[in-house]
Amino acid sequence: MKPVIGVTPDFNAGDRQEWGGKEPTYFLRARYVRAIEELGGVPVILPLVGNRAARRRLLEGVDGLLLTGSGPDLDPALYGERKRYTFPIVAERRSSFELDLVRSAIRNQIPTLAICGGMQSMNVACGGSLYQDIPAQVDHVLQHRQTTPAVRLSHSISIAPGSLLNRIVRRARMQVNSSHHQSVKAVGRTLIASATAPDGIIEAIELPTHPFFLGLQWHPEFLFERHLLHRRLFQTFLRAASRRPSLRPSPARRRNNS
Repeated sequence: MKPVIGVTPDFNAGDRQEWGGKEPTYFLRARYVRAIEELGGVPVILPLVGNRAARRRLLEGVDGLLLTGSGPDLDPALYGERKRYTFPIVAERRSSFELDLVRSAIRNQIPTLAICGGMQSMNVACGGSLYQDIPAQVDHVLQHRQTTPAVRLSHSISIAPGSLLNRIVRRARMQVNSSHHQSVKAVGRTLIASATAPDGIIEAIELPTHPFFLGLQWHPEFLFERHLLHRRLFQTFLRAASRRPSLRPSPARRRNNS
């Protein structure tokens, strides 16, 4: 049976004009969904519900989680810092939902793949921090916002031996694309940094005690169709999700709770 993958959308709180007025809107780059579907999963877009009980029910219906990227930044207050720059902030509805999802994924051993801003949420949920703006806070760094199309490779990364990422791609180095101005600063509790760029910026994090809990700073959804190593990332994630015991309530439990 194909694994069901819950995919987090982005959220606009209603500050742009839509037909019918300024309405709160969910939106999502279709490439995330296509990667899951084409490689053997069933993608389900998760509404950013605020009720904890509703969130638990959502998790009962999925075998894995894909935390997607976002244009805005996490509020620095979430990792104990004041906002130093003028970049827009992720809507609180999304950040609250994703941070809670990450912690639930750890408790319940739910296979989780986090991409770009999703990796940053993963790190902050585990008590880590971020560079609010790499060019302003780190000397002698690469250009991490490539000007070439996202389907092009931008720079290399070095991969920690024996890490989950190393076991997936079977390489000590690989090429990635790059589109971010923030990155992991202090790695969250129990997480490890499993890949770095040549300038030392952390490009991947993971939880060694978890069946599959991997954050990637780059965007493999743009690369999986043309590059085997990036396709393997999704394939291994989907295999982990397909092997996981389901959290779905039994029919008898559903009847008792109705």
